[in-house]
Amino acid sequence: MIIDMKTYIKTKIQIIVILLFILCLSGCGEEWLRPKPLSIYTPESSLVDTRGMYAALASCDNHIREEFFGDPAPLLTQFVLSDLTAEGMNDNPGTCQNLDLTMTPTSAIEGGNQVAINWYWRDGYFGIKYANIVIARIDDITYKDETERNAILGTAYFHRSYVYYWLTQLFGDCIFVGREVNTPKVDFYSTEREVILRKIKKDMDFAVQWVSDNVDKGKVTKGACYHLLTKINLALCEFDAAIASASAVIDGGVYQLVKTPIGVVPKEQGNYLTKLGVVRDDVVARLHWPANRAIAANREALYLVISNESLAGSRKTSQTMRATLPFWSKTGANMIKTPAGTQGTTDSPNQEIDLVETFGRGIGRTPPTDYHAKEIWDDPKDLRHKKYNWMEMEDLVYNSKGTAGTFYGQPLQKYGPNGQALTADTLCNWYGWPHYKLYSLDPQTSQPRGGACNYYVYRLAETYLLRAEAYIWKGDLAKAMADINQVRTRAACDPYTDPNAISIATVLAERARELYYEEQRCTELHRISLIFAKTGKPWKGKTYSIEPSAYGKSNFYYDWIMEKNNFYGKNIRANNGQYYRMSPHHAMWCVPQVGINANVEGRINQNYGYSGYEKNVPPLKEIDPLDDN
Repeated sequence: MIIDMKTYIKTKIQIIVILLFILCLSGCGEEWLRPKPLSIYTPESSLVDTRGMYAALASCDNHIREEFFGDPAPLLTQFVLSDLTAEGMNDNPGTCQNLDLTMTPTSAIEGGNQVAINWYWRDGYFGIKYANIVIARIDDITYKDETERNAILGTAYFHRSYVYYWLTQLFGDCIFVGREVNTPKVDFYSTEREVILRKIKKDMDFAVQWVSDNVDKGKVTKGACYHLLTKINLALCEFDAAIASASAVIDGGVYQLVKTPIGVVPKEQGNYLTKLGVVRDDVVARLHWPANRAIAANREALYLVISNESLAGSRKTSQTMRATLPFWSKTGANMIKTPAGTQGTTDSPNQEIDLVETFGRGIGRTPPTDYHAKEIWDDPKDLRHKKYNWMEMEDLVYNSKGTAGTFYGQPLQKYGPNGQALTADTLCNWYGWPHYKLYSLDPQTSQPRGGACNYYVYRLAETYLLRAEAYIWKGDLAKAMADINQVRTRAACDPYTDPNAISIATVLAERARELYYEEQRCTELHRISLIFAKTGKPWKGKTYSIEPSAYGKSNFYYDWIMEKNNFYGKNIRANNGQYYRMSPHHAMWCVPQVGINANVEGRINQNYGYSGYEKNVPPLKEIDPLDDN
């Protein structure tokens, strides 16, 4: 049976203790040079029984959780470097609009107001380190049986493979560390991307045999292991294997798409929608309401990360209502004006019309592209674009009672009576957003930013779309269409009927509709781009090469972004004076120079197009036997 949440919360409390010794362990590069305080919490004293092992795995879950939370969450980078949004915050000249200036090995890649490229590199290896501690010490304790031992090992393999999957798609060749490293080591060499993929495929082939679906919500499941294996199989261009691993989840009987409303009815913190009589009670709104994501009735969730408002050790805030919403409450020269030219909106709390309590106070970081906001919505019945699930600016009203005058309570207007724009910053202040995906209760903040909530990491809807993609690569368009329609019709859309109209573009559009701010969008675009290059399959009559310098000059990722992201494709200029610009070599992220510099006796290769590429040496073609654990 499924273990209740109280058991899981007790396990999470152990994270605090386990982190004390994990964070004191040696890491890569210059981490070893920092003084470490003495502690009794060492692996030798803590990993002495299964409780210690499970607590260490809970720390791995906690590491995955970090991607979804914070100001801003690293996940934001996956979207601002994709086809769906761009960086909209433009009151700072250093924000990431012109990638030629800001996306270099030594520049703005540290998160905060920048993209979080360094987080994915640095913290990725932290996650690998945590998993390796469990893997290295798997036989140091006694288990009740082989099943328990192998389930723990398989779960640790999942965590390590989860990180290596994104590293190999975003950075290509990278360091492979397959053992616990607890002495100074500064002689790492890059390992070929495909070699790493084959290693983690082997690990996940083991994991799917032993990891169970009978675990707490928030822990790794067998379904999640098969799901990750499907992504790896796709990355290796092993499409039959991808179909088989996806089918193991889809047809396994444990998971199913949620097709009728589950759990509680969404009820926002503020009163604006309530006053309008809005009840968001459809299947999509209920599926994504934070309180419903981890309930037993939700058989679609393969793996979630957990954050709980009521438990201090579990609470992490999502900040989605700050980072992703338009800056509708901006004041000064760029405020939203009434047609009379006065200030129309306010984010002051406790307003009669409480927009800020209902939606949050956004700062405009993710304006959608035309592709995301308009082009992908091909059925007006789509619940994911339904009024009040998807908010438009005209759904809001002027709520600044002291300044809006006769327009108070009236819908916002983008243009005045003479056609003049009523805000000087339509890029940051004026765009639509999927309220049903980005809202989370934030009772501890007067201007809600997005509180503690659970997030889907893997969900069965994506498994269907992964299998559909594999069918497309094989040319079986009818089966691909059937899988896409499973997801599509759940959202009340009409099914597709013409297999010949199905392509990779169809899958990417359905992923955009279904998985916004859930999938690692940039990672998946990179993966698909690399498949085009490796297979030589054409896209709109054009083929690509996997050879690094050729790929850095011409690739599907860049061509797709130029076609679908109007910010980059049209060189739009932001209010900070920066133009949105991207180059083909951005199809691979730059390896942060700080990591390369710390590795003084080895060579971590840089990707083509970035400074330091000329110093590359041939990557390793096999896994060191000491790392093959």
